[in-house]
Amino acid sequence: MDIPTKQSPEISNIEEEEIITGLGSRVILFNDDLHSFEEVISQIVKAIKCSFEEARDKTFEIHTKGKAVVYSGNLSECLHVSGVLEEILLHTQIET
Repeated sequence: MDIPTKQSPEISNIEEEEIITGLGSRVILFNDDLHSFEEVISQIVKAIKCSFEEARDKTFEIHTKGKAVVYSGNLSECLHVSGVLEEILLHTQIET
């Protein structure tokens, strides 16, 4: 007599991951006393592919307010931008 075995369905995290990464997220960059304006501007340009002027404006906002949103997008893009900013040890936070 064959006893039927119960097989668990494969659980896929792909759909869940797509839902999570599709949400609007923001990268916040914090001010510090370790990096020069030029270093921060250069890294912002590298991270978000913006103009020098836009990066300079964001850097000034960070300097005066202590932090600023430097990028908004889906979570996977925000993780990439944050990673590039943190290459030179800038302090970032991602809000979802």
